[in-house]
Amino acid sequence: MVTKKIIVGTRGSKLALTQSGKAIRLLEKLNPGVIFEFKIIKTSGDKGNISQIGAFVREIETELLNGEIDIAIHSLKDLPSDSPAGLLFGAIPERVDVREALIAPLGMTFDTLPLNAKIGTGSLRRIAQLKQIRPDLEFVHIQGNVDTRISKVDNGDVNAIILAHAGLHRLDMSSRVNQLFTIEELVPAVGQGALAIQVRESDESTKNIVGKLDHLPTRKAVEAEREYLKIIGGGCKTPYAAYAILNDDSITIKGVLSDETGNNLVRGNITGPINQHLNIAAQLVASLRAKLRTQFR
Repeated sequence: MVTKKIIVGTRGSKLALTQSGKAIRLLEKLNPGVIFEFKIIKTSGDKGNISQIGAFVREIETELLNGEIDIAIHSLKDLPSDSPAGLLFGAIPERVDVREALIAPLGMTFDTLPLNAKIGTGSLRRIAQLKQIRPDLEFVHIQGNVDTRISKVDNGDVNAIILAHAGLHRLDMSSRVNQLFTIEELVPAVGQGALAIQVRESDESTKNIVGKLDHLPTRKAVEAEREYLKIIGGGCKTPYAAYAILNDDSITIKGVLSDETGNNLVRGNITGPINQHLNIAAQLVASLRAKLRTQFR
């Protein structure tokens, strides 16, 4: 018996549809009788305009606010640090692997890439960190879906690319991974590996339905990371990264911060009580900024 129909807004890329589909299948099991129907929404980011903040989410959020859809499913790392008034995260499902993956010709690792190898990535965060390990590398800006980026390696346009393992895992493409970087080598993007299911704050019925998929440890971790992002300024051109993990009753936040050149970079981490996770994020930003000023003035 159908008790409710929920319209789900999502992007139309293979990855977006795959990860949204997996989340909805879990919600269907938790909510018998609720029907979920997808609506594909093209964002400005899908049209190639990735320069604006929230390029991959704004059009979806607008439809959610206007009541044209009931929930929106996003890769959490695509979301700006501030959500529009009237929207909130009804659920943040359990996170998958946050590590970064190297895709290169068969058998090649990051250490064995040739001198001055070309690495395809548009991420200032990745570039700033990898330059500390291999200053010889040349970084080539690439964009597009996962298949498009991988084709750059297969066609010989670049020697390797770096992608989030989470997306490859969800697409069942982990077999293409040559190497996974450790968190110490390459701190991931804020919210990497996590999804956010956005709802209208006023929609109590839908909040109750999607809330069953919320994973509290993941929520606390990404709240800390997003606070770090908010304090730094999410739209800035300064490379930064943060990753938080819970251990029993404590939380540890690892952070990376660079100056605008991407050449001067500092790292740090702070551990404290889980109920102080936002304050700990603020302390980490202050510590890294002070370290940056001291070491590179």
